[in-house]
Amino acid sequence: MEASKLLNFIKDVLKNMPTGWLSITTHRLDIYEEKLAKTQFLEQLENLFKTNNSEPSALNELPTAYDYIRLGHPLSCLLEWGIANLNNLKADNVISFSSKTTPILAILRKNLLTNKSTQILYTGTLPVFFDADLVKRVYGYNFELKQVDNPSSISEFNGTTVFISKQEDIHNFKLTPNVDFFINVNDNLGSILVVNGEKNEAYISEIQHVRRRETIAMTPANCLEALRILTNQTAFDNKKSNVETNKVSVLNSIHEITNAATKALVGSSGLSIQYAIMMGLIDHAQENHKGKSIKFVVPPNCYGGTNDQARRVAACISNVEVVDLPVDGDHNMVESIEIVLAKIANEDAIPYIIAEIPTNPRVEVPDLNKLRDVLSKTRVTASGETAIDPVFILDQTFCPNVHFLGEDDILSSVRTISYASGSKFPSGGMCTAGYCVGNKKTEDLMEKIELHLNLCDNEATNLQYEILANQLPSMNKRIHDAYKNTREFVNFIKKTLPTAKINFVSEELAEQGFTPSVFSLDLPTKGSTDEARETYKRELNLKLINLMITQIPNESKYCVSYGQLKGCYWTIPATSTQGTTKEGDKDYIARVALSSNMDLDMHKKVFSDFVESI
Repeated sequence: MEASKLLNFIKDVLKNMPTGWLSITTHRLDIYEEKLAKTQFLEQLENLFKTNNSEPSALNELPTAYDYIRLGHPLSCLLEWGIANLNNLKADNVISFSSKTTPILAILRKNLLTNKSTQILYTGTLPVFFDADLVKRVYGYNFELKQVDNPSSISEFNGTTVFISKQEDIHNFKLTPNVDFFINVNDNLGSILVVNGEKNEAYISEIQHVRRRETIAMTPANCLEALRILTNQTAFDNKKSNVETNKVSVLNSIHEITNAATKALVGSSGLSIQYAIMMGLIDHAQENHKGKSIKFVVPPNCYGGTNDQARRVAACISNVEVVDLPVDGDHNMVESIEIVLAKIANEDAIPYIIAEIPTNPRVEVPDLNKLRDVLSKTRVTASGETAIDPVFILDQTFCPNVHFLGEDDILSSVRTISYASGSKFPSGGMCTAGYCVGNKKTEDLMEKIELHLNLCDNEATNLQYEILANQLPSMNKRIHDAYKNTREFVNFIKKTLPTAKINFVSEELAEQGFTPSVFSLDLPTKGSTDEARETYKRELNLKLINLMITQIPNESKYCVSYGQLKGCYWTIPATSTQGTTKEGDKDYIARVALSSNMDLDMHKKVFSDFVESI
């Protein structure tokens, strides 16, 4: 491919691209097909390149690439495609990261599972947070570390060779046959990984999965900067931003919102934070409870990212295991915790419980006094010794405004860490950054979590801090207003379609502060067999969603998101958020998330039309 033609095309794309490529976490949800994700985007981009078409109207019709920004987005795909073509590679062989250390960890993870040796070679200095001893001790990854002068002098190695280069021109790669993976890092932008050679292409999906579950792709703003450097439009301007001021503002806002005692930690995404929590707790357990089994207790039907990530961690560390915790529907969270903790205590193991309150997708809240009591209960091991008390890891994304962690709050006496996805209410869908806080009993744990957040280079970016600094002060007001819309819509559905089952918080719970703006809808069904009734209900779900997104395309979207600044989001958990969940635990119901800024009357009208049609 002629380089000048390619670079000129990329320049034109950057000039004409939709604003949503840069400013929101998802683009063109109405033409998003998850199974085709990046391939569909790149195929259509290639067609535009071949016909030299970079018109704004054509670019706007490109489908969403990947999901959110964790796994990728239009600008990361454009950057990877451009670098790949300049180096005669397939686009899949180039993978961008916001983190400078996670691409290394992704390769090490794959080699751990396949028992393959790894040597990591580098010029200059390693990424500042890459602590080789910590990686070996806690993550269990094995590798040799060597400083070299030049990649061309690298000899053949019986295993995997990774070469790391720190440079301003992050897109420049000098490929040599004895290196399997090249990682270019840039302090301001992140990193780009190149998978070199057909023999290493089996790593690609595994590396992309790490990017999806434990970190994020290079952010849109940083991809734009990298693309400008690639096309010689600008050199990186390392201008001083108000990042320190923004950080102080964000930490103060989180403290005020959560009433927490510890300093907040802010990561590049909710899953980045969750990964730091898991690895920090494992590190703490290894130091303080040597040799004991670690049990992560996780609802089997919870958000797929949480479920999948927990199992991915357990797959890599021999004394870590995932234990199911049924929490909603026919199961009571408190009773389930009692059963699970009794068993873990008997085994003298370490219990870490991950749970959402309210639960997802059933929007249930346990009896909080009973929850506190069951978590505080002293238990004994089989040998009669006092068992290790649990750490409760609370996913508070649905209701980040509820106080759990202050001195006088309900879970102050239990070791509790709370976290929230920032792509939801904290940023209103403008970025993916997430945060976590703890109560006073978790100060030593939070130190470990911060250590691993830094090791993985997963702290929020400067722009993410800026977005959160702007959005967090209005969050509680947006939560209040969105709840009002949701309560009104729920009441309307009850009146219009009384045979539907709605999962939403009660008025009493709302008075206690639980004011989510999401509910799940179990539509009425018919049929002579269970299978027929289930099939009919699933078809009805899709009919309702399709009607909403076609009749109100500017507001109603088919997406898993929540807490956005405007509009209404519809999804079916079983085919979206529960993608990696076991089939028997999936929920084939409609989940609806409303914002504070939407045409509620229009949504009522379309729902009335739907009811009349059935």
